[in-house]
Amino acid sequence: MQNKHIEHPEDSILTGDLSVLDWFVNPGILSVKIDGAPAIVWGTNPANGQFFVGTKSVFNKKKIKICYSESDVLALYDEATHANLIEILCACLKYLPRTETIYQGDFIGFGGSNEYKPNTVTYQFPEIVRQVIIIAPHTCYYAESDIRDAVAMPDRAIWNDTDHVKFVKPNAYILHNQESFADVEEVVKFARQMATAVEFVSDKEAAQIKKQLNACIRAAEVINADDFDCDPNLIRLWALVKSIKDDCLSICRNDGPAAYLGSPYAGYERIDSEGYVMTNEFGMFKLVNREVFSYANFNHGRFQCAA
Repeated sequence: MQNKHIEHPEDSILTGDLSVLDWFVNPGILSVKIDGAPAIVWGTNPANGQFFVGTKSVFNKKKIKICYSESDVLALYDEATHANLIEILCACLKYLPRTETIYQGDFIGFGGSNEYKPNTVTYQFPEIVRQVIIIAPHTCYYAESDIRDAVAMPDRAIWNDTDHVKFVKPNAYILHNQESFADVEEVVKFARQMATAVEFVSDKEAAQIKKQLNACIRAAEVINADDFDCDPNLIRLWALVKSIKDDCLSICRNDGPAAYLGSPYAGYERIDSEGYVMTNEFGMFKLVNREVFSYANFNHGRFQCAA
């Protein structure tokens, strides 16, 4: 699939694209969504054959930031405002294995502890991490000649820890050894029937509806179909698809490090993970509890305004 933002299943139906209904009931590749930061991209640039690292800005159409050396890192990022990112990118340049394929992963932290909070989720490893850096690979890219045209695919590589890098790639699975979310097939059929009576919207209108939905979710407000400037049945279908997503999420599991929300002061709440991503012939979508993570992200320090 194209290199783009991974959508929530329920958001994808607003314009009338119902491919997610097939996605729900067909086998796919399930992976754990790790809540790391920043996103790190590394591999060999097909344009020149050189190994590089960078953030997602390597895929920018215009202002591309690709680092082949530490001097590139220092030239592209201001030390006064990006000191932490500079340290991370230089370490990734030094220690990540040289690969022909382009990969993306989430940076978890530097070694020396067994507890890390790179973003909103706190991860606890069973023992102190001795490697220099910790990274969670999740996506690989195929680019014939230009990184800007890269096509994303789920990462199927097996990552073995090195002396300097700990790779976090939990095994994800559906309970009862299921290959797909076949249990929701009847509800999916009902969603198809319901969709025949829905007036869908344009991409521009869908973007506004998503903003309104996200605002309601962050504020823990009830989503009332009549409050939206669109066919109320569209919001009812959105809610039905979201409920199907939540049912699927409830039977996903993984064997990764223990994950928690909260803080040492307010108390930790054990969670399964930030969520999951599944990919099959009908697309790549994420399974995330939006109520839990929208609130947690909104109340995370970088989202708050100073008093």
